[in-house]
Amino acid sequence: MRLGVLLSQVRLDEKLLFTALERRGVEWVRLDDREVHFSLTGPPPELDLVLIRSVSESRALYAAQILNALGVPTVNAAAVIATCNDKVACTAALTAAGVPSPATRVAFTPESALLAIEELGYPVVLKPVVGSWGRLLAKLNDREAAEAVLEHKAVLGSYQHSIFYLQEYIAKPGRDIRVVVIGDEPVAAMYRNSQHWITNAARGAHCTNCPITAEIGDLALRAAQAVGGGAVAVDLIESPRGLLVTEVNATMEFKSLTEASGIDVAGRLVDYVLEVGKK
Repeated sequence: MRLGVLLSQVRLDEKLLFTALERRGVEWVRLDDREVHFSLTGPPPELDLVLIRSVSESRALYAAQILNALGVPTVNAAAVIATCNDKVACTAALTAAGVPSPATRVAFTPESALLAIEELGYPVVLKPVVGSWGRLLAKLNDREAAEAVLEHKAVLGSYQHSIFYLQEYIAKPGRDIRVVVIGDEPVAAMYRNSQHWITNAARGAHCTNCPITAEIGDLALRAAQAVGGGAVAVDLIESPRGLLVTEVNATMEFKSLTEASGIDVAGRLVDYVLEVGKK
């Protein structure tokens, strides 16, 4: 199989992947998204499959769209990346599939956003429609804070800052849960523990192993299937009304999960890529 790996930089995650590929004797080509270019009018690149590992969400999406249109499959598929990259699309897909999520509102003006916030009740979490690593999240505790943050967002000017994605605040027990689903199997999970209300590993959360119970595994798999399947990371929070899904990530980091769980996530991902390449 002629495998391409599209990446932005070589992090520990990619080093784990390279080791897993070498152990399986897989020949692969490095595609640096800072250097590679694609022809929209063909012919397609001489590759059987491309594993998408770009840090940039936009580069990951456009590369996958181009490759899929040219007949080259990707992990993940462009449709999955598009859904996961957009929080509105992701929440809509989860809701359509009956997957429980926090109460969410979307507004297009600061005025309508304030109405939505009042409807949800304080505190409310304001998230960017596109983004990761827990960046640009804001917990709005009262109307004064909401008015200030909404004004700042409006002045920033980009269309993404003019889409107001609002969720009810869930008082988590000092942690959330990340589950990696590969194909049809939840393969590993971890608690991300933090005294801060944002519990991303990228923000310094302490990661520990989380046993995959029947409830956790079933919900994570349902969430993965709702966005189109593939190899994804599903974020869960424990709430008074049970587990809720907050996000699904299409280009996951797994170094912390590997350390916390002791599971060779990179190896499982490579095995899945090889299975997809045979189809």
